[in-house]
Amino acid sequence: MPTSARRVATFGTTVFTEVNMLAQQYNALNLGQGKPDFDTPPDIVAHLVQAAQSGLLNQYAPGPGTASLRQAIVNHAARFYDLDIDLARGVVVTAGATEGIFSAILGLVDPGDEVIVIEPYYDSYVPNIIMANAVPIYVPLHPPTWTFDPDELRSAFTSKTRALILNTPQNPSGRVFTRQELTLIAGLCIEHDVTVIADEVYEHLLFADAE
Repeated sequence: MPTSARRVATFGTTVFTEVNMLAQQYNALNLGQGKPDFDTPPDIVAHLVQAAQSGLLNQYAPGPGTASLRQAIVNHAARFYDLDIDLARGVVVTAGATEGIFSAILGLVDPGDEVIVIEPYYDSYVPNIIMANAVPIYVPLHPPTWTFDPDELRSAFTSKTRALILNTPQNPSGRVFTRQELTLIAGLCIEHDVTVIADEVYEHLLFADAE
């Protein structure tokens, strides 16, 4: 009987699947996932309908993504972060953040390399690292303030460190790292020639006093 590959043998059901099943079993309110309680804005729906009726969606899309979407991403980076990104070389569209993170890890990390993960973390990070035959190195956030120990972060960097996954605002804690914390992370990554894989899916979900 066929068996799973060794690299996935330790993987289990995702926490999202487990929480959904339990919520259905006990008729409970599911707080395990972000589920909007409002409809998609009408202008977005209208643009989707217009695109579907345009006659331009029955062909393979360009590998990096359509030019108009990539240009919108470039414009977003310029508007919110004052970044000047090369449209041709700096933007690739993926089918969701999880695929983007996995693609980044596979494209940057070799077998045996180490990837620093700040925990708790989005549940796909570690399986993605393991699929790349790399090694996750954990730096914990300590309650009740959910901050990391600078010395623990420093000690996580070794000659094998290839990447650090940075998620802010952080999933699942909601923690927004401070400028001081980000400066420390940036300095260590520069010092050790480590690439930051930035998961910024919650970048605009901030309270007024957060930066």
